[in-house]
Amino acid sequence: MTAEKTIPIINGKADDSMDPEAASPSAVRSNDKKVVNERGQWNNKIEFVLSVAGEIIGLGNVWRFPYLCYKNGGGAFFVPYVIFFICCGIPVFFLETALGQFTSEGGITCWRKVCPLFEGIGYATQVIEAHLNVYYVVILAWAIFYLFNCFTTELPWASCVSWGSHNILKFRVNLQNVTTVFPSRRRVLKISSGIEEVGSLRWELALCLAIAWVICYFCIWKGPKSTGKVVYVTATFPYFMLLILLLRGITLPGAANGIKFYLYPDISRLSDPQVWVDAGTQIFFSYAICLGCLTALGSYNSYNNNCYRDCIMLCCLNSGTSFVAGFAIFSVLGFMAYEQNVPIEAVAESGPGLAFIAYPKAVTMMPWSPLWACLFFMMLIFLGLDSQFVCVESLVTAIVDMYPKTFRVGYRRELLILGMSVASFFVGLIMLTEGGMYVFQLFDSYAASGMCLLFVAIFESICIGWIYGSDRFYSNIEDMIGYKPIFFIKWCWKYFTPGICAGIFLFFLIKYKPLKYNNVYTYPDWGYGIGWMMAMSSMVCIPLGILFQIWKTEGTFREPPRSRAQYEYKRVFSSTYIMFFLTPPPPKKYTHTHTHTRTHIYIYIYI
Repeated sequence: MTAEKTIPIINGKADDSMDPEAASPSAVRSNDKKVVNERGQWNNKIEFVLSVAGEIIGLGNVWRFPYLCYKNGGGAFFVPYVIFFICCGIPVFFLETALGQFTSEGGITCWRKVCPLFEGIGYATQVIEAHLNVYYVVILAWAIFYLFNCFTTELPWASCVSWGSHNILKFRVNLQNVTTVFPSRRRVLKISSGIEEVGSLRWELALCLAIAWVICYFCIWKGPKSTGKVVYVTATFPYFMLLILLLRGITLPGAANGIKFYLYPDISRLSDPQVWVDAGTQIFFSYAICLGCLTALGSYNSYNNNCYRDCIMLCCLNSGTSFVAGFAIFSVLGFMAYEQNVPIEAVAESGPGLAFIAYPKAVTMMPWSPLWACLFFMMLIFLGLDSQFVCVESLVTAIVDMYPKTFRVGYRRELLILGMSVASFFVGLIMLTEGGMYVFQLFDSYAASGMCLLFVAIFESICIGWIYGSDRFYSNIEDMIGYKPIFFIKWCWKYFTPGICAGIFLFFLIKYKPLKYNNVYTYPDWGYGIGWMMAMSSMVCIPLGILFQIWKTEGTFREPPRSRAQYEYKRVFSSTYIMFFLTPPPPKKYTHTHTHTRTHIYIYIYI
């Protein structure tokens, strides 16, 4: 049988201090008389919407989605993209946001509350987040360095006098890859011959990295109070820049050819499985799902915020931004191909190659080129900045929520952010050496790869759809927003999302090819070993978490846990009880204790 535990209501608020496992959202005093600070909330809905928009709308919208469209059949690519958008993107995006809002917890403790057996999901997301915090900010350092070099009458990379050697800027009709001749490899990166040759540190880039971390620190050091104000600028300014670059791009000669290459449909490409894999991984990359960010941002919402409507709107905004960014990028690439009289395939790039090689070179061919270069790199900085500091905020929120009485005292939260920033800065310095680009590619291809995100998404969907129960979670959502979302999302959590993610994950493993830098350099075996260790460091958290929960729980698989007392209440969820002990579940009964901010659900099994 089940017994229910309620929390006393004092002055219209739930007194969580009587629950030994609950972290009070209000200021309380611990036994050592230290004041535990408030957790904090968004001041209004706009701060939440802009924070999420700033997180999900980042560099991938500008340099990855347009290239994938062009590469995978133009307009035909939208067919698999929309399918994954509906079946995976929106459902998982909504799941994580609603989970954070419902539990008011960060990326780890939220899973502890709904299903302790799968707490490892939270640890997996935060390990990926820690990897991202180290290498994503390096891109910001590059962008800041380029921006500083834009304040001249002539862009340094427009000629070879001061930017590179005398023979590296030579364009030919049979040009195959601009990365082989563009001077940024010499001036900015000074790439060595391999990962074995670390070389010297690029001190000017290290200074730019320090500037990026200082900005990130002060954007989040006060939690939602500071983040909510900063995003008014960081989340909106890129749209202003994108609009200017779009209007300029479509007026250039040759822009129509670039847009044609971007959108012209090639239906035959849909028969290639790699096209579908690219569409699925792009959804997971661009929506920042399986990282714990959405859970952390949602946890600062008021309990009755309509997160369902917010998620639908934000998902559409994200994909729409990617689509429009393609026009801005490929119109300029079409102009570049027109000016050089080469096929657009010769100038089309993806990732950092597009942002720091192809597009900057195209800008040099325009009148007032320093102005357009400044606008472009300012857009990149703002796109990457809010994604970066929200990632750091997510990791900080997860740690603080795990140990609230330790880090919500005095200025310890600020010191935690400072410590994480300094540590990540020093680790990131290795990517600013002459051999650092090889390390950067390892992080990008393994530590935060689509394979890791897909693995986490499978277990997130199974946990909510089957273990905790999609019907139960729908009831929780109804209690928050006043109605149940469309039933299709429930089906996605239970069937479509885990099935599709599992299929793509298996395809990744079957078709795996070792990473080659610039499609030429082959890493040594120990380099691939480091890459796989980073990838496994997140994925292994889930099975290890399950084993740990089973190990620490009293009793056997066929007997419920017994305590010293003959009768005792043990706080576990009924579905977790099934997983542990293979016995019929107790009645599914839960109670809501209403407050003005939160609904608490406690399920106790009477043993």
